[in-house]
Formats: sequence, C-alpha cells, structure tokens
Amino acid sequence: MPLTPEQTEPVLDREAIAAIDPTDQLTDVLALPEHVRDALWKADSANLGEWDSPGGLIVAGMGSSALGGALAGAALGDHASRPVFSARAYGLPAYTTPDTTVLCCSYSGDTEETLACFEAAGALGARRVVATSGGRLAAEAREEGVPVIPVAGGLRGFAAIGYMLVAALEVAAACGAGPHLTSELDVAAEHLEELVVEWGPEGTEDSDVKVLARALQGTVPVIVGAGITTPVAHRWKGQINRLARVPSFASELPEADHHEIAGWERAEDLGRFSAVFLDDSDLHPRVLARIALTREIVERHSAGTHVLTSRGQTAVERVLSLVLAGDLVALYLAVLQGIDPAAPSCVEQLKGDLQG
Repeated sequence: MPLTPEQTEPVLDREAIAAIDPTDQLTDVLALPEHVRDALWKADSANLGEWDSPGGLIVAGMGSSALGGALAGAALGDHASRPVFSARAYGLPAYTTPDTTVLCCSYSGDTEETLACFEAAGALGARRVVATSGGRLAAEAREEGVPVIPVAGGLRGFAAIGYMLVAALEVAAACGAGPHLTSELDVAAEHLEELVVEWGPEGTEDSDVKVLARALQGTVPVIVGAGITTPVAHRWKGQINRLARVPSFASELPEADHHEIAGWERAEDLGRFSAVFLDDSDLHPRVLARIALTREIVERHSAGTHVLTSRGQTAVERVLSLVLAGDLVALYLAVLQGIDPAAPSCVEQLKGDLQG
C-alpha cells in the first residue's frame, strides 16, 4: 500500500493535538534538534577527557536509556574501532572486564537495573560514566568520583533519546571506541529542524508521517528494520506501545525471512496487522531486494504494508531522521485514538507493585 492519504480527517494540527495532549508532549518530540545541541554542550561540560578501553563500551540501561547506546552503535557503523554493546539487565555481560568502559544511563537515576549495573561495574574495576538527570545514580556517581553527563530535567524518560544518543557517542569517542561525531551531530540537528517543519503539525496533511499514522490506526504494527535501522525499529515499537497504547513489535531483516515471515500466512485470521519497513540508502543490495519481496508476501495477509526511507547524508543524520519520524507517528496515532500520550500506564503500576 503506497503512502497516500486514505482520509484527511481528523486534521493533525496543533489545535487538534493540544485537545488530546494536555501536557504538550508534542513540544518535547519536536525539540529533538535542540536536545541534540544541548546534549553536546552538557557532554562537553562533564570534562570526560580521553582514555583507552580495549574492551570497548557497554551502555547499561533500560528502555530509551539503553536504546541510545544501540542507536549510537548504528550511527558509528564501520567507523567504530571497538565494540559498542548494550546491557539491559540486572548485571553486566560475562565478557565485561576492567578494560571495558561502562556507561550507565537512566533518565530518572532510579532505574533499579541500571543501579545494579553501576555497582557491578565498580566491583569489576571497569571505568564508569553516568548519564542521568539526577536520582540515586547521580548521587552515587558523584560520591564515588564517577563523571556525570547531565541530562535536562522536566522530560519524560522516552523524550530524552537525543541526550542518551549523544552521551553514548561522546563516551565512545572518549574511550577510543569511535571518532568524535560533533560536526555530524551539528549538521544532523539542522537537518532535523527541516524535518520538523515538514513532518510536524504545521506540515501538510499528506506528509508521509501523518499519512502513515492514519494508515496504522486500528492495526497492530510490526516495524521491520535492517542494518542501521534495526535499533530504530525498536524505538518505533516502544514509542507506539507507550504513547499510543497499541501492541507493536519490532523485527529485523534478513533474519525475519527465515522463520517469522511464515507467521504472516495466518495473520489475517488473528487480527489486523500491518508492517512498516524502515529503509536506508546504505543497506546491502540483497536486503533491499528482501524488503521488496517480503513486502509483497506480507501485503497478501495484512491490513497494509508501508516503506519509509531515512533522510540525510551521514549515518547519524539518517538514524535521527527516522527517530523523529517514529516519535511523531506514535504521537499522531495516540491523538487519532483520543489517547493522552502522557497519561499514567501499567508501566507505572508495575513499578509500584515491584516496590511494594
């Protein structure tokens, strides 16, 4: 199904969005360019210095905080000189050594899994850096002399993705895992400003992002990434889950073509599923062929298939373009369903139950 509007109502302008979004989450989504610039300044203010970590970098965190590390790895791509891993658990991977740098990311500073990783890294003697807006993590880091990259307060954790991506890139450069991408991030922020105009509420109603949000309404979206768009697919999935309160799943090509694709044969018997393929200009030619062929197969059994291609020249530009697109699709989808994107969810209930 091509990205052509099936309907033009309801209009996704500021007035319509404000009626559903009383805490103005839209502004935080549209502020991604400013977040990237502010994150660079904040990382510089941390005076990290430089050191050599032969074991590479592990980014420990949960949700969007961990995803910053995965996006950083995608943005670095072939320019990474050491491995960049993510740890999303109560402990660090078994291969963590004192020669590894561990970046502990938690927006609130109170994420229990990240606090456990911070302690584990200290016990191993690994070099530690923290990215947070405060909480226990900031307090413990400062008490132990661990550098803290500050993150702006007043946001919801998932809106701080720009800060977490920049923190991971800056620590990767500091520990020798990759080059500095400061100039690339500056250019990416300028490019994002152009996309905010095109895709934001002032953009036309037939923009790709608004049309896609309408097309996904009433479906269970499966977001399919490949190469550098794989972590972005997980970002889309998480934002659709959290903002729009819709089941959504992330997948990856070419792996999805070896088992998962067979499951689509019965998808229409179980519900209305849709697929979004996140394309990129630097994907392997065989992956591009797989996107086209996989889409043909899925189309027969789904409520619709869609392709959205990254925008920009550098990898960091292209990654951030799709992050912005996914955040807007999720927010627009929430508005179309009449759901306040910042309303309390079962996530908060679960955290409360665990503490009780």
